[in-house]
Amino acid sequence: MKRIHGLLRSFCILVLVLFVCLAGAHLAAAQDSPKYLKVHIHYQQQSRDAKAAYSNWTDPRTGHMILPVNTPIKIGKFHGGFSIISLPDNKEILFDCNEGNMHMTIEQYLPLITSPTPVELNKFSELDRKGIADGKAYVGMTKQGVMTALGYPAAHRTPSPDANTWTYWRDRFGNFTVQFDDKGLVTAVGH
Repeated sequence: MKRIHGLLRSFCILVLVLFVCLAGAHLAAAQDSPKYLKVHIHYQQQSRDAKAAYSNWTDPRTGHMILPVNTPIKIGKFHGGFSIISLPDNKEILFDCNEGNMHMTIEQYLPLITSPTPVELNKFSELDRKGIADGKAYVGMTKQGVMTALGYPAAHRTPSPDANTWTYWRDRFGNFTVQFDDKGLVTAVGH
C-alpha cells in the first residue's frame, strides 16, 4: 500500500510539473504573439537607429517617419524603455520611456498604444481618416482620431485623455496643443 501511495504521489507531482510547464509555455507564447499598433508611432530615423518617445515627436524634421496604425509588431527590450519591432520588415524602433514623466509603467502604457486586433479605420469619419493618413490633427477631428494620428498624449502634460487640451511635441524642444470642445471635437491646433 505504501508503494502504491508513493507511486500515486509521484504521478501527481509529474502531472503538476507538466501543467506548470505547459502554462508557462502558453504565457510566453501569449507575450510573444504579435500585437497591432492602435496609434501611429512617429519616430526619427537617425544614422544608425530609429528612435521614438512617449512624448511623440510628431515633426522632428530630418528623418521624420511614421510607423502606421495597424502595423503588426512585437515588443522587444531596450534599456531606455522598450523597442517596437515592425513584423513586416523587422525594423526596430527604440522607444524612450521615462516612467516618472509618463506617470505610468511601461506595462500600463503598452495597452494604450497596442491591441491584439487591428483598429477598424472605417469607423472613423472622413476627416479623421484624412488626419490619420497625414499623421496630423485638423479642426473637427475627434479625440480618438487625433490620438490615432499623433499617438497617446504624454501624461506629464496631458494627465487624462478626458482633458480638453492635449500637448504634443514636434521634437525634443518644441510642443503644441490640440484644443477640444465639450463634444470632443478639435477646435484649434496651436503651433
